[in-house]
Formats: sequence, C-alpha cells, structure tokens
Amino acid sequence: MNEEIRKLVDNVEKVIVGKTDVIVNVITALLSGGHVLIEDVPGVGKTQLVSAVARSMDGKFNRIQLTPDIMPSDIVGFSMINPQTRQFEYHQGVAMCNFLLADEINRASPKAQSSLLEIMEEYQISLDGNTYKLPEPFMTLATQNPVETYGTYHLPEAQMDRFLMRITVGYPSKEQEMEILNRMEHDQPIRDVEKVMDIQSVIRLREQAEKTAVSDKIKNYILDIVNTTRGSVFVKLGASPRASLALMRSAKSYAFICGRDFVTPDDVKRMTVPVLSHRLILSPKGKAEFDDNDKAVREIVSTVPVPTT
Repeated sequence: MNEEIRKLVDNVEKVIVGKTDVIVNVITALLSGGHVLIEDVPGVGKTQLVSAVARSMDGKFNRIQLTPDIMPSDIVGFSMINPQTRQFEYHQGVAMCNFLLADEINRASPKAQSSLLEIMEEYQISLDGNTYKLPEPFMTLATQNPVETYGTYHLPEAQMDRFLMRITVGYPSKEQEMEILNRMEHDQPIRDVEKVMDIQSVIRLREQAEKTAVSDKIKNYILDIVNTTRGSVFVKLGASPRASLALMRSAKSYAFICGRDFVTPDDVKRMTVPVLSHRLILSPKGKAEFDDNDKAVREIVSTVPVPTT
C-alpha cells in the first residue's frame, strides 16, 4: 500500500475497528474526486468513520444534520443586503468546505436534497447571478439509515447516480466489538485523531492517481461489465456511461493505493459492488433471485470473461 495512504488508514483505524476495506473505499473515492453514500443501520459507526477521515486531513470539515426543516440556503448559503454598503453580500452555507458530512440525507426535503446534489455535480454554487467555486478538494459523505424509513424522502435513482460509491460499514465481529468497548471505556478516540495529511498532499495524490495507466483490455473489460448490466434479465435499469467512468476512475485510484501504476482486472472487480450496486434497478426476476443489488452485481460480474494480460 502507498506509504502516505497507509499512514492515513492507520490513523482512521484508531477510531474505526476492523473496517480497513471500508476506509480504503472512502479514500479511493476521495482520490477519484467522487462522493460517498454510507448506507447502514444506526450505531455501526457511519458518522464516526466520516469524522475520522475528515479530521485526519488538514481541511475544513463541516457537518449538517439533515431534517425536513433544513432549507437549501442552509446548505448553499444566501445573499443579504449590507446596511452600510447597500449591496448584496454572500453568506456562506455549510457546503463551503472541503469535507461535508450530510447526516441522514434521506430525512431532508427533496428541495434540500436537490440543492446538495447539484453542488456535488457542479462543484460550485450559483446564487443571485453569481457563481462561487467550492474549495478543492470538495467531497460529500452522506449517511442514511435504510431500515427506519418513516418520515424520510427516498433519493431518486437518478440522484443516487451522483454518488461515486455506496458503501456499508456492517456489524463488527465479537472480537472487534470487544476492542471497541476497551477503547471507549474511558475515552473517546475521535477527540484524539491527528491530522496526518494536508490538503495539498491530497491534491498531489489525486494527480498521481489520475496518471495510473489503464490498458484498452481493461477499458473493454469495464465496458463489458457495464453493458452486461444493461442486457441482464435480472436488471430493469442498467448502469449508465457515468458508471463506466466511475468504475475506471475508482479502479485507477485503488491501483494507486495498492502501490501500482497500472490497473488490473482484480482492481476493476474490487470496485464493482461499491460503484455499481446503487446505480441498478433490479427486475422482478432479479428481486426474486437476489436479496440485494450487491449480490446481483457479483453474479453479473462473474459472467463477464476476465481479460488476460
């Protein structure tokens, strides 16, 4: 693993126990310039994970607890007349940061969700005829609870596509949970998270990850996977060209994290579930055959021939 990334992962693991793969996924999305939706049941550490990653880097970290009464202006900001100058002045919203934790995004109203998803796509805020660029890098890490859906607003599939990845944290093993109890018996490790990487280093690592080589065989493999989702009897709505780009970028970043300057088929396969599962709508046959989209993606990928090097 890349030495700087290893240091970052180790720092986050002071708070998050036994979830190295999940942490690596978040860092992969960061290096790919994408956003992450963390979907899981309450109490498994979604918010702690995001906080630990953001606090490990020397950037501006904002958090907003999304509720039905949150207004778009809370997210993107608003203009107000200055009594002295009699000119409109822009007052920043919570999105003007490097790392934005949008807690329980499915509890926000559709109007607030739309304002957030728009800036995720454009990386800028347009207000009253003016455009305000978001800091670089900018990353949204949103959480949602898929179980308790009363009083929530489901994210439309078209908007889910704005997230580079959807990941789950999952329950810890008994041994891991014992470690959590021991760590948190007398202290809160999140308070002691150190900054181990500055923003310029993040930008530099992004640029290096972008240079990771992708052969035509690998690109064809990516396209074969995506096209198979579109023709599968298990899928009603397949992955879009945006998904192809997301899979390529994620595979490049993951290969870079692993210390390689080229992408292998295993890198692509490793990223298929987090990148593709939330972009598919299963057909009635798919819903009958599989418990969730993750299993459907694994089955589809298993049918695609792997290119030889």
